[in-house]
Amino acid sequence: MNTYRFDFIRCLRVLLALLAIAALPAFADAPMRTTVLRIGAHHIKVEVAQTDAQREKGLMFRQQMGRDDGMLFIFDEPAYHAMWMKNTLIPLSVAFLDAQGTILNILDMEPQTLDSHAAAGPAIYAIETNKGWFDGKKIKAGDKVTGLPRGQTPVQANTPHPSR
Repeated sequence: MNTYRFDFIRCLRVLLALLAIAALPAFADAPMRTTVLRIGAHHIKVEVAQTDAQREKGLMFRQQMGRDDGMLFIFDEPAYHAMWMKNTLIPLSVAFLDAQGTILNILDMEPQTLDSHAAAGPAIYAIETNKGWFDGKKIKAGDKVTGLPRGQTPVQANTPHPSR
C-alpha cells in the first residue's frame, strides 16, 4: 500500500511538471502590455517590449499594424542601440530616444533586411511604427515623447560611440 502512494505522488509530480512545460509557450506568446505615448499633438498606442525575449522578437512576423500603433523598446541601459529587420514583414520607421524622452534620430527600415539602424546617441528607448508615421506627422529629432513607462529610472551614461 505504501508503494502505491509513493508511485501516485511521483506520477502526480511528473504530470505537473509536464503541464508546466507545456504552458511555457503560451506565456512566451502572451500579449505584451500596451500604453499610449504622446509626441506633440499626436498619440501612438504601443506594445511595451521590456524583456530580452520581447525585444528580440519585436515586430517579427507581423503581417500588418494599425495606423497609429507601434512598439516601444525599453533597453536596460543607455547605449548606441541598433535595430534590424530580420523576419520583419512590414516597412517600419524607428525613433531612438534618450532617458528624458527626447528623440535622438529617426530612421526608415525596409522589411527582411539585416541592415543595422543605430541610435545617434545613448538611447534607452526606441519606438518602431509604420514607415513614414513620424515624417507624416512632422515629428523630428529633438521632439519630446511623453507617457513613457518609468519602471526603473535609467542610469545616465556617457557611452562612447562604437566608431570612436
